[in-house]
Amino acid sequence: MTAPSILAIYAHPDDESLVAGGVLARHAAAGARTAVVTATWSPHSHRAAELADALGVLGAGEPRMLGYADFRIPDSAPGQPRFCDAPLEESVGRTVSHIRAFRPDVIVTHDAYGSSGHPDHRHTHRVTLLAAQAAGLDGLYPEAGPAWQPRALYFSAHPRRASGALADLLSGAGKLLHTVPDDRVTARVDVRPWLDRKWAAIRAHRSETVRGRSLPALLSGIPPREREAVLGTEWFTRHDPGSVHRGLRELVP
Repeated sequence: MTAPSILAIYAHPDDESLVAGGVLARHAAAGARTAVVTATWSPHSHRAAELADALGVLGAGEPRMLGYADFRIPDSAPGQPRFCDAPLEESVGRTVSHIRAFRPDVIVTHDAYGSSGHPDHRHTHRVTLLAAQAAGLDGLYPEAGPAWQPRALYFSAHPRRASGALADLLSGAGKLLHTVPDDRVTARVDVRPWLDRKWAAIRAHRSETVRGRSLPALLSGIPPREREAVLGTEWFTRHDPGSVHRGLRELVP
């Protein structure tokens, strides 16, 4: 059985590698089509160049960027609004265009908490949820191409009982990890066989690995065994955006 194609939609360059890099590498290795849409930062920025390197490691093609500004870094996309401030109709439409162009079986994105609660993470969740539903309706955004309905969305999540290592790492930098009840997690993926590739993709985001309290920098400062405990498993909550395919397990065979 061919592995399903995956379109990852995340807020910032490096989010894709941190929370879904193992799944992306695993599916690419199995011959599946994989790609990443990133909501913020200009395609002409240094972060875009780093993203291209990371996606090359993961086998996820070229960057696909909405081009909005980061909530906390307005000059990340000169002349563009912050993602959270952009007209919703516009940002949903741009995302629909990418979904219909790539035609994924599965979309992965942030959950409603956005892990650390970053406004861009939470907004990416909302925009992706609307776009995944709209993409399957040919009466909406007809200029974005023929309708396409993904089979499912998977939201990156952190179960309460299994997030201690990451929560401790973030708390040391004064950050809070938002977790979900364990029974809300519907896919647990062991990505340790692809951990070297995932870590290389994270390291490709060079400006983040040296930026004080960023997660890539924090991960760079701990021993490999502790890093494996943080990065070796990826968790997701499934959501059916349109047509229902119950019983399918796209992320865990």
